[in-house]
Amino acid sequence: MKKKAFDPLLLENQLCFPIYASARKIVAAYNPYLKKIGLTYAQYITMMVLWEEKAITMHDLGKKLYLDSGTLTPVLKKLEAAGYLKRYRKPEDERLLVVAITEDGLALREEAEKIPGELAGCLAQKGELFTMDEVQKLKEQLYAIIRALE
Repeated sequence: MKKKAFDPLLLENQLCFPIYASARKIVAAYNPYLKKIGLTYAQYITMMVLWEEKAITMHDLGKKLYLDSGTLTPVLKKLEAAGYLKRYRKPEDERLLVVAITEDGLALREEAEKIPGELAGCLAQKGELFTMDEVQKLKEQLYAIIRALE
């Protein structure tokens, strides 16, 4: 029997598809937990950067999140309206827009701290338990892909 030739256009032969499908499933798994604290996934990852940095230029925030300003601006507007951050121009360089966390934004961190553990628990209940080493290796591989495509 003749071996079937590799077809580069079969969905099952694509690297991009399981990454895309996994990302969608992961974000969907986060949604019930994020809904409890009133955030979307894009708002959550934005707040993660602000919890770490406290203040950051919009340009640098966009680079960290791999988001352009057209995507990031509405996220920031909603978070600002909720009182979690403030935006202002740097006095020494009016071209730079700074995003800074507020006290309410800092307080939200306490509620959000439970989310990673809850999501891990969700995976464990479904029998999809990964070791910390496996998770770390996967993250390293995914970041290597991101770097290669930049």
